[in-house]
Amino acid sequence: MDAFAAATDALFADPNIARDAIWRMGGLGPGIFVRVITRRPDEVAGFGDSRAILSTLLIDVRRSDVTAPASGDTVEIPGPSPGTSEIFQIIATPALDSLRLVWTCEAAEPP
Repeated sequence: MDAFAAATDALFADPNIARDAIWRMGGLGPGIFVRVITRRPDEVAGFGDSRAILSTLLIDVRRSDVTAPASGDTVEIPGPSPGTSEIFQIIATPALDSLRLVWTCEAAEPP
């Protein structure tokens, strides 16, 4: 394992950064347990002379945990209260980082 892979593993192991989740391929089945990092950056979209700020959800997952994420997969993340959870659906083609260690997936709440 090289230094970058070790650093990535350390980030995903940190309870202050990453969270446990269940990844379901195609949104079906029992799923697999993974660690994910969620980010919610605002995206600015231009419409002529005006612009709108849209909220987005990005989910990072290690390639070693999910080798081929795809649009339609779901991610279940336990909520703050026991017995609660949030389910998100991958809505766009995931992208690998430059080191090919982490997938970044755009997600939304399923319809």
